[in-house]
Amino acid sequence: MNFFLRFVLRIAITIVMMVLGGQAGAVGPVDPSGTWLVEDGRARIRLERCGPLRDRICGFIVWMKEPADKRGQPYRDKENPDPDKRARVLLGHQLIMGLQPTPDGRFAGDIYNAEDGKSYSVSLWRESADRLKLKGCLIKLLCQTQSWQQTLDVQPGQLVGLTGDLNGPRADREWAQVIAPKPIQVKGK
Repeated sequence: MNFFLRFVLRIAITIVMMVLGGQAGAVGPVDPSGTWLVEDGRARIRLERCGPLRDRICGFIVWMKEPADKRGQPYRDKENPDPDKRARVLLGHQLIMGLQPTPDGRFAGDIYNAEDGKSYSVSLWRESADRLKLKGCLIKLLCQTQSWQQTLDVQPGQLVGLTGDLNGPRADREWAQVIAPKPIQVKGK
């Protein structure tokens, strides 16, 4: 009887693993939300959920090692192709634009580089609990990968408020508002 019970239990476990394993082809990405120190140490980027369904990832500069120029003026987005954005301060601006989850467990989309005013294709994923990999490509053959370290402390001058708040980063117009889902209508009412 003991043998029969173990045999049935093994079959049940095998069936459960097969059902759950069938979903393995569509690996969900591990949420990269948090604050990350970029590889060269010049900035901290806060990644957070964004978009109408909160299924995308946006990123904001929340700290800069040198937030101001030699005259004490904050660095601005002077290379932006949009003239309306050229006067905005770099500290607090959005540089990662709604990355979407991919079947291979990453997030992919565009990153904005304020140094040249251009956007590039990027994918990111958690390498470990406190490490993030970010791969950016000019074209598919010209790519560079960086490793970012998660930070839990707060540096002087770091923006700690919620996105859109006084002491927080500012989302670009297209990501600033989360559209509420339409209410479900019950027929006959």
